[in-house]
Amino acid sequence: MNRILIVEDEPKLASLEADYLHHAGFQTHCLSQGLAVVPWLKDNGADLVLLDLMVPGRDGLDICRDIRSFSQVPIIIVTARIEEIDRLLGLEMGADDYICKPFSPREMVARVKAVLRRLQPQAANTAEQALRLHPQSFKVQYDDQEIELTAVEFQLLHALYQHPGRIFSRSRLMDLIYQDQRIVSDRTIDSHIKKLRKKLAELIPGKEVIHSVYGAGYRYDAQNFD
Repeated sequence: MNRILIVEDEPKLASLEADYLHHAGFQTHCLSQGLAVVPWLKDNGADLVLLDLMVPGRDGLDICRDIRSFSQVPIIIVTARIEEIDRLLGLEMGADDYICKPFSPREMVARVKAVLRRLQPQAANTAEQALRLHPQSFKVQYDDQEIELTAVEFQLLHALYQHPGRIFSRSRLMDLIYQDQRIVSDRTIDSHIKKLRKKLAELIPGKEVIHSVYGAGYRYDAQNFD
């Protein structure tokens, strides 16, 4: 049974989230103080974190960044700060999805299930068996076929491939690909992704494995190999 850590300082909302998740078959633990989150996770672990950005004691984005320094546990940010910059910044810090307040508890449960389904280990294992990356030659193999990518295309695919289901913003991808801090635009990343998708479509007809996430970036869909 998956355990969900709920980080929420509004008791009624935390109780509502826990009730709906229990009904859906999850175990839950609730924390209301930001400073308690990282120590609790290190001691106990969780299968997913529902993280409110406005908890007392510590900013939620700082908590998210610290969690990513030692764990790849899925994180769904819950926020009333609906501006696009907050959503993108949350994803930059390593969050997997976000929910804007006010929200339907049923939507919350559906998003929890969707994130766990995208990131479940068996999905990643399936992708690894189906698609093989060869860093020394920049080649990608699927069954007995292979294609050769440019260095940038390979780095983009490798970054997405390592974390199936995780959303990478364009600026995060730029930081990973261009470590010399050169100035490039979002359109540069979009152009490379477009070329990468075209090559992958030739290698794996009928299976789209790199998806655009509107207003956020790109993610690799391992489950398309199921």
